[in-house]
Amino acid sequence: MRKITIAIDGYSSTGKSTVAKQLADWLEYVYIDTGAMYRAVTLYALEHNFISKEKFDKEGLIKSLSEIQLDFRKKSPTHKAEIFLNQQNVEDKIRTLHVSEFVSPVATISEVRKKLVEQQQKMGSEKGVVMDGRDIGTVVLPNADLKIFMNASAKERAKRRYQELVERGEKVTYDDVLKNVEERDRIDTTRKDSPLQKATDAIEIDNSEMNLEDQFHIILQLAKDRIAGRV
Repeated sequence: MRKITIAIDGYSSTGKSTVAKQLADWLEYVYIDTGAMYRAVTLYALEHNFISKEKFDKEGLIKSLSEIQLDFRKKSPTHKAEIFLNQQNVEDKIRTLHVSEFVSPVATISEVRKKLVEQQQKMGSEKGVVMDGRDIGTVVLPNADLKIFMNASAKERAKRRYQELVERGEKVTYDDVLKNVEERDRIDTTRKDSPLQKATDAIEIDNSEMNLEDQFHIILQLAKDRIAGRV
């Protein structure tokens, strides 16, 4: 069976990572979470005082990019790929609302995007890859065999994100999460470098009223059709 490259883009909290992981597991493909890479750089910026609510030392972060080493390692026994920042597992740290509040500004920096896109393109150079993010089908893997663009209402996405954070034990309010989702949408779609947009040949899926199982089967069928050469 021939292998293909799959790019999944879309707004925050649309379930891109969830369905990308499911798809990679089912197809036995490599899953690459590009969002985790931007979150890891943001965590580095926070821990080194390059960014806060009061300031954003962009030049300081840019100068330190050479010191940031990122890699994914599979964790036993689940075989789930988790991200490491300078040899430290930061999978849990990067998922907090605190990191979410700063990830979009960090992702607007051209030098950050260039560094990570180069790594992502290298990772995706082989077939049998599922990669999700904001600019995969438009910038990172413009020649991907299958491109998916995921969407959902801001309120529904905030609801999902709020439930996820509460289940992790974070003390957050729905209103704060909604504001974060809307602000990330604004920044992601208006940034000058690689703004979030649907690739012309991407298939859009609005999952506002769709459960995870239905969503997975729809996208899996699209992948099967593309692998078989039916579309």
